[in-house]
Parts: sequence; C-alpha cells; structure tokens
Amino acid sequence: MSSKSRKVIVTCAITGSIHTPSMSPHLPITPEQIARESIAAAQAGASVVHLHARDPVSGVPVQDPALFREFLPQIKASCDAVINLTTGGSTSMTVEDRLQPALQLKPELASLNMGSMNFGLYPMLTRFGEFKHDWERSYLENSAGIVFKNTFRDIQYILESCADNGTRFEIECYDIGHLYTAAHFLDRGILKGPLLIQSVFGLLGGIGAHPEDVAHMKRTADRLFGDDYLWSVLGAGRAQMPIAATSLAMGGNVRVGLEDSLWDGPGQLARSNADQVRRIRTIIESLSLAVATPDEARQMLALKGAEKVAF
Repeated sequence: MSSKSRKVIVTCAITGSIHTPSMSPHLPITPEQIARESIAAAQAGASVVHLHARDPVSGVPVQDPALFREFLPQIKASCDAVINLTTGGSTSMTVEDRLQPALQLKPELASLNMGSMNFGLYPMLTRFGEFKHDWERSYLENSAGIVFKNTFRDIQYILESCADNGTRFEIECYDIGHLYTAAHFLDRGILKGPLLIQSVFGLLGGIGAHPEDVAHMKRTADRLFGDDYLWSVLGAGRAQMPIAATSLAMGGNVRVGLEDSLWDGPGQLARSNADQVRRIRTIIESLSLAVATPDEARQMLALKGAEKVAF
C-alpha cells in the first residue's frame, strides 16, 4: 500500500448506554471485559476507543470515575489507542454526574452531544422479548417519553469545565441543527478547532440513515466548518457498515463498535468489538486507504498526548 494513502481514524465504541446486556452475550459489562475488548479492538486497528462504564452486576450505565479507574490504566498500559470517555451517561443522570469521568480523569478525548433530543429505543421491544435484568424492559419502554437533556447551558458547562484539562471533544451531531450548535460555540471561542464532528445516523429522534441524509450532513458541515474539522460517522444497528462505507467514499472517518451495533452481518451477532474493527479495516484497505495509527490520530486531532491524562 502506498505511504501516501489517506489515513482514516477508526473509533471503536466498546460498550454504552444504548444497548442492554441481555441483547447480546458478547457485550462487555465488567471492567475486565471492557479492558479486554478495548485492547483487542486496538490490536485489530482501532485508532480510538470510546468508553462508557457499567455496574458489573446489574449492567446499568454508571458515571462513577472509580469504576472507570478499574479499567483505564490497564487499557493505557496495554495499547496506544486514544481513549475517549463519554459525557453522555444516561438520561437519568444530571449533567454534573455525567461530566465527572472526563472532568476528573482528563482524557485526550471526550464525547459531547450537541443538543437535547428524543432518544427512541422502544422499537427494540419488537425485536427482543427476553431480558436478563429487571430494569431493561422499562428502560426501553420509558425511552418513548424521556428526553436526553443537553441544553446550551449544559454544553457550555461541559466545555468550560474541561478547558483547563486539555481534553478535546468528539462532537456528536444527531441532526443538522446540532451542526449549527457546534458552529455557535466555535464562533464564541468556547469550542476550538480542529473539530471532530461525529455524525450519528439511524437513531429514532435524530436524522435518518438514507444516503441523502449522509450527504446533507456532510454538505452542511463543509459549509459551516470548512477545513477546520474532521468528519466521522456512526450508523446505528444494521446501518453501521453501509454508513461507514459511504463516509469513506466521501473522504470521512468512521466509528464502529458494540455500543452502536450488535451485528456483524445479517442475523449474525458480532462476537467482539474487534470483529467490527476488522470488518471496517477490510473495507478501508479495499478502497486503497489506510487506518490511522493512534499517534497519527493524535496529530490529526491536535490531541495533548496520552502522558497528560489523569489515569
């Protein structure tokens, strides 16, 4: 492969609050599982690993920094992947609670949703009938009436609270208006370029997963941010690989992982996050592109370096 091949940042979202434990036996829950899956994803080629934490017994999403400390040092010691922590948590948490891992642990990257939104997970009830834990069914049912809250004040609070940490952000945009919110904070100097714009497709309450939706998101981001951003995409569920392939063809970067999709083909559960990294790596290399190493991703995103985190 030519050394001049375009470099693609591959983010792998290891576990999260979107899917529930019993939907797949392969979703990592415990600190040991999260560490193992993160390291394997990095070895498979992930430039960045995006991390949530869960209660190791119940599987409930938690934002206790102490639980993150149970797996972050092992991941850092065992691989060079950029570590990206969530500020999303779950809809039941306050913004102060959601912020604590990024605030205290000072990662190179943290995710940040650019707005409040309906987050409809309840259609999963038509596909999954049995649940391992009591909270799971009500969690999905209640998503029909709960808003994930991230107001302008919340976003500013997160950005300003982490300003002295040197943490940069994966700017998660679930709809076109979220791009304008990012531009608003960039214009005010509260958000600094180069931006990593992570466009999210196919979640009920946000933009769809049609190719025209992808093109519209990219055109709008180009107009708003010019050369001062890197574009990445994630497609939810079955849209994961088609959306990723579309992004690659349009010059973008990609996010895969079991947080966003449990699948590795029609009716085939992914047995690991690394499976999805290997699949997208095959697509990337088939297009005569190359996966960015973690250090190349750090340079592309102007990150502070792994030695300056607090774990």
